[in-house]
Amino acid sequence: MNNRQKQIGFSSQLLRLEYMRYVGNLVASGSSINEVRDELSRYLLERLSGGNRSNRGSRQKLTTILINTWAKVQQQRKYFHRDGILLFGMLESNQQIAVHWGLITAAYPFWAAVAQVTGRLLRLQGYVTSIQVSRRVKEAYGDREIVSRATRTVLRSYVDWEVLAETKEKGVYNQRRTCSLDDHKLIFWLIEASLHARSNGSAGIKDLLDSTSLFPFRLVHVSAKQLVSMSPRLDLLRHGLDDDLVMLREEVLNPTKV
Repeated sequence: MNNRQKQIGFSSQLLRLEYMRYVGNLVASGSSINEVRDELSRYLLERLSGGNRSNRGSRQKLTTILINTWAKVQQQRKYFHRDGILLFGMLESNQQIAVHWGLITAAYPFWAAVAQVTGRLLRLQGYVTSIQVSRRVKEAYGDREIVSRATRTVLRSYVDWEVLAETKEKGVYNQRRTCSLDDHKLIFWLIEASLHARSNGSAGIKDLLDSTSLFPFRLVHVSAKQLVSMSPRLDLLRHGLDDDLVMLREEVLNPTKV
């Protein structure tokens, strides 16, 4: 796990889907990062504090997450980010959630780590509990209160995004909905997002298409050859007899060395 994978980034403030939609629309309309920051400051002031400026810390944390996800372009994700904005502008509103999910997955691997555990438990038992998810996430991030708190925050954010549903039992969740995706460009882009969240930037094609970190989505089958031929940022390596390893190109992982 590299330094970026070790970062958590979340505290106790929900990352609501409406916030992501708001900043996404700002960026897609051509707003600069400074314009996005100013607009977010006004937007979140009203929604988090009712105009009361005393809740500044929460607003700043949320603004940082939203800016890092949608507006601040890291060199490794420059073209991935550009393609995400283009997809966002072309997709129907009910599928734009996939772009939000991909961008936050790439920017904050902790989101993907919680999703991977959540999706695996849903697949195994049909429901998850916050205690189960927190216990497994701590195995990777350490037995710290900040990890427990951030895990609960991400799970509650999934509820707000309507991919999980709360049950009558506190801390227990069911899957609420899945979105079927058959647009190859979107599928290839989501797979790239998943690779950005992995410390080594590589995985088998079967693992990527069936990844529990993408539990809100059902991806149609694509071949590794199709994937690599459509994305100039990916490479292919034969891995065993029945699987192919897909990886981010070296110039994507280490742009400063090129």
